[in-house]
Amino acid sequence: MTELEQGPKGRRRGRGARERILGASQHLFREQGINRTGMDQLCAAAQVSKRTAYQHFTGKDELVAEYLRRFDPSVLSGVFDRTDLTPRERLLAAFDIPPTTPLCPYIAAAVELHDPQHPASQYARDYKKAVAARLADAAREAGAADPEQLGEQLALLIDGAAARTRVLNADAFPTAAAIAAVLIDNAIPATASDDRRREEVAS
Repeated sequence: MTELEQGPKGRRRGRGARERILGASQHLFREQGINRTGMDQLCAAAQVSKRTAYQHFTGKDELVAEYLRRFDPSVLSGVFDRTDLTPRERLLAAFDIPPTTPLCPYIAAAVELHDPQHPASQYARDYKKAVAARLADAAREAGAADPEQLGEQLALLIDGAAARTRVLNADAFPTAAAIAAVLIDNAIPATASDDRRREEVAS
């Protein structure tokens, strides 16, 4: 077997090569951005040859799209699939994001790529729509009069807080959560709000 087939440091190309490439892309794309990360650096981090990388991916564009597709396939399941929270609590839990969290990779990819036709840009759009839909579903459970509108409002708040936190290097999510609480309470009719309070007292 040649050095090219073995990859850097003589590591043989095996079934784990694809996962190592994706793992390296997840780390490097988030830490330093898509445009600043070249295939040479990715291959070195994944310990594969460029030949091996191109056997798994036709190019960097396909790799970026797969990186986004795999990032959060269940769409915030750690928030919206929790059974220990009321629907209103799940809506607010979506804002419980540590300020040290890197900028949302879907936003970052859309900003860096500048190409709405890029497969990764399509994944970014689909993901953002899915987040709004998840929020709308929880809003519907909470009794919101217009759950789709509330879902879009909260999704906008989340993305805005993420961008503002990154730009100002200051945590914007507590303020966003406070605004979200007002929006949620205004969107839920009094009868549904009263029922929710009774449920919270009972629990």
